[in-house]
Amino acid sequence: MTDVELYRDIDKYIGKKVTLEGWVRNHRKQKEFGFISFNDGTYFTPIQVVYDNKLKNFDDIQKFHIGSSIKVVGEVVESPKEGQSFEVQAKSVELLGDCLEDYPIQPKKHSREFLREQAYLRPRTNLFQAVFKVRSKAAYAIHKYFQENDYIYFHAPLITGSDCEGAGEMFQVTTMDLKNIPMKDGEVDYSNDFFTKPASLTVSGQLQAETFALAYGKTYTFGPTFRAENSNTKTHASEFWMIEPEIAFCDLDQDMDIMEDMLKYVVQYVLDNCMVELEFLDKFVEAGLIAKLKHLVSSKAVRLTHEEAIDILINSGKKFEFEPKHGEDLAREHEKYLTEEKFNSPVFVYNWPEEIKAFYMRMNDDNKTVAAVDLLVPGSGELMGGSQREERYDVLVNRMKKMGVGTEDLDWYLKLRQYGGCVHSGFGMGFERLIMYLTGVENIRDVIPYPRTPGNLEF
Repeated sequence: MTDVELYRDIDKYIGKKVTLEGWVRNHRKQKEFGFISFNDGTYFTPIQVVYDNKLKNFDDIQKFHIGSSIKVVGEVVESPKEGQSFEVQAKSVELLGDCLEDYPIQPKKHSREFLREQAYLRPRTNLFQAVFKVRSKAAYAIHKYFQENDYIYFHAPLITGSDCEGAGEMFQVTTMDLKNIPMKDGEVDYSNDFFTKPASLTVSGQLQAETFALAYGKTYTFGPTFRAENSNTKTHASEFWMIEPEIAFCDLDQDMDIMEDMLKYVVQYVLDNCMVELEFLDKFVEAGLIAKLKHLVSSKAVRLTHEEAIDILINSGKKFEFEPKHGEDLAREHEKYLTEEKFNSPVFVYNWPEEIKAFYMRMNDDNKTVAAVDLLVPGSGELMGGSQREERYDVLVNRMKKMGVGTEDLDWYLKLRQYGGCVHSGFGMGFERLIMYLTGVENIRDVIPYPRTPGNLEF
């Protein structure tokens, strides 16, 4: 018996015997009876277990510590307490696993910084029970969306010899003795290394996913990626999860349609399946969270070229800390103005200057911009980025050379353009960015179970 069933089908269990196994969240003791706030992880709201001195081990139960695991056999009864419809009158309470008195997660307010130090225990708190439930449901919704739309789920390799983004911020993988690295002609000799060539952890599965899109038509990855970026901001982590669909016979306009449709599907799924958690987060983390999510689902995204977006910012009459300029990236304050003040809706910004975008993005006819797009959302800013991929072999080779991207290691990627290539597009979304948006939690360290950031490799 689980408390999920009790909450969903309460009428079925009033007056009936149930058996529960879970943990003590709080314990209030009185002379002749006591109240245990009980949770088994299957539902956000704890159940109140009431026991009295008629139980033969009453004195022992009174000594049960917060955090202990217990087994409760009892009857579900209507509760006289305001705010709860039922409680469990215990017939027996058995200790399964005691908890030391120095248990860090006591029923009081803990700072998020403290809970990061106790990351192996923080799922037992209300905040993180809510966050990781939303994370779980959102992950399922992503798979559900793509599977229902006939995408093939592709497992991208985590160890790679290519740098998709060309930024060089990759973790190196080697079996060499780092205290005695073999050298030859002044350079590292990889001939005796495991792969006999430089290897790294992937920053993106996109390039490999394109190979599956050009076989199946539609594919997606959903897995961990790694960036060796020495950044300590609230939105950067060294290990995070990415969703990366790739679609053949799809141009940039169709790509934007899919981006918007997928996001709204996932948000609606979370609204439908995590309302108890969202109500808690709305109350204690971000006021107006539920209204924000519902507004996104009901609104239509505006589409602007990068040039149009910059013009709007320049002509807004608003004083920005960073002056908006043609040919340059958007700052967070620019994204906030466009989504929250100007349009009050999601905003697609597309056709970006080629100098600030990756080599694989399709060059537009103006030879100045590429068919790239960012999706900006109210309350968060950039949430997704995508592009129509460059399908023309000669144009792609020239762009790679211009940007200093080696063509030899990516010969297989170039040949895709010669072996039945076609117009194709895709996009990427950082999963943790999505969870931050869905929960209102501002720090990426608090939406991933065990964050990996510079100087942090605990647990």
